[in-house]
Amino acid sequence: MARFHGRRYIRAFVSGFFVAVPVTVTFFDRVACIARVDGISMQPSLNPSGKNESDVVLLNRWKMRNYEVQRGDIVSLVSPKNPEQKIIKRVIGLEGDIVKAIGYKTRYVKIPCGHIWVEGDHLKHSFDSNAFGPVSLGLLHAHATHILWPPQRWQKLKQELPSERKTMQNDSK
Repeated sequence: MARFHGRRYIRAFVSGFFVAVPVTVTFFDRVACIARVDGISMQPSLNPSGKNESDVVLLNRWKMRNYEVQRGDIVSLVSPKNPEQKIIKRVIGLEGDIVKAIGYKTRYVKIPCGHIWVEGDHLKHSFDSNAFGPVSLGLLHAHATHILWPPQRWQKLKQELPSERKTMQNDSK
């Protein structure tokens, strides 16, 4: 009799496993995931100490399904220069905005339809739109919403534009 229960337990475990794995994979692919943020380009918002500590953030993928993004959001996106790499930056300008660039080939850039302008909070140490220009919305991966690690930094990330980075919005919007 014990053998029969053992088989039933194994069968239930295996069938549960084959349900749980696809559900978990789908959740992380479509709804949310976590990511470790390396580097200093988003200081002081992320990795403020600059030491060997990295912040771990919650990424909301669900919000990106309709490219719902606002100025000040911190987003994860595929690097326009290296499709194997994901970068995390702050949205500075939306389509139709005119942005004063810092070091880009033109001083003022009108963001084309279907694009955004992203920058790191630590402008002097960031590889961002000032280097590669407006970014296609299709490269968006997720919206960073919370710092999960280290525990002393647990917090919701603020949607704010740095005071020195203001956009001139298109009056026709």
